[in-house]
Amino acid sequence: MANDDHFRKLENMYHHAPCNTYYQPTLTISEGAAEWVLSVRPEFFHAAGAVHGSVYFKGLDDSAFFAANSLVEDVFVLTVQFTVYLTRPITSGEMRASAQVVSRSQNLIIAEAVLRDSDNREIGRGSGSFMRSKIALTLEIGYRLP
Repeated sequence: MANDDHFRKLENMYHHAPCNTYYQPTLTISEGAAEWVLSVRPEFFHAAGAVHGSVYFKGLDDSAFFAANSLVEDVFVLTVQFTVYLTRPITSGEMRASAQVVSRSQNLIIAEAVLRDSDNREIGRGSGSFMRSKIALTLEIGYRLP
């Protein structure tokens, strides 16, 4: 059964993470799924004038990570491995990553994510494996309702 308070607490924790002050993404979490949205800005460009692959990775990993963590209510999960495919450059509009958990065992969660542009064209995709950490989901790390 879905735990909406857990999802809202994870979203709040994400939005208050220091690195997200710079990127200013939004994240919406549901059971076994997450959606990440970022407005493209020139500050994200590499020398050839398109968004750097590190931003693709951020969207894909963040969405897949939180899809996985949506299923774990007591501790932070950790990215064990992540594979990224960059399929198309982007220079304007929004980047939108949609992720879902595709496999879960006692020790490992696997999630896949697809990144799309404002015209709904695929610009990247990735998959990762995640495991439970020993970091408790607490008020100290921002795990609280907004």
